[in-house]
Amino acid sequence: MKLSNFFAAAAVAVVSLAATAVVAQQDPIAARKALMKESGQATAAVVKMTKGETPFDLATAQKSMKTYQDVASKMPALFPDNSKTGGETTAAPAIWENMNDFKARFVKFEADAKAAEASIKDLDSLKAAVANVTRNCGGCHETYRVKKS
Repeated sequence: MKLSNFFAAAAVAVVSLAATAVVAQQDPIAARKALMKESGQATAAVVKMTKGETPFDLATAQKSMKTYQDVASKMPALFPDNSKTGGETTAAPAIWENMNDFKARFVKFEADAKAAEASIKDLDSLKAAVANVTRNCGGCHETYRVKKS
C-alpha cells in the first residue's frame, strides 16, 4: 500500500510540474511575477526574524532558503524573447542583451541559498546568511529591473 501511495504522489507531482511549465510558457511574465512574490514572502519571513520582529525559527528560515533555490532554478526559463514587453513587466532590455550573465546570477543565487540553508543554525548565522543571499537580489535588480517611477 505504501508503494502505491508513493506512485500516486509521484504522478501528482509530475502532473503539477507539467501544468506549471504550460502556464509559464503561456504567460511567462505572470509566472515570473508569481515567483518574485514567493521570493519576497520568503525574504519578509527571514528579515522579520533578523530584526527581532518574530522569533527565530529554523524551519521557517530553511523554508525561505528552499524557496530561493526553487525560484532561482525556475526563473531563467521565464524570459523568452516574446516576454520583453507587456504584462506590466519591469524586466530591463539588458536581460536579453546579457542573457548569459543574467542566467549566471540565478545559478549563484541558488548556490548561495543552498549554502545558507546548510549554514543556518541560530539567529546570528541567519543574519549572515540573509545578508549574503539577498545581495544577489539587489545586484540583479539594479542591473536587470526597470525602476518604476
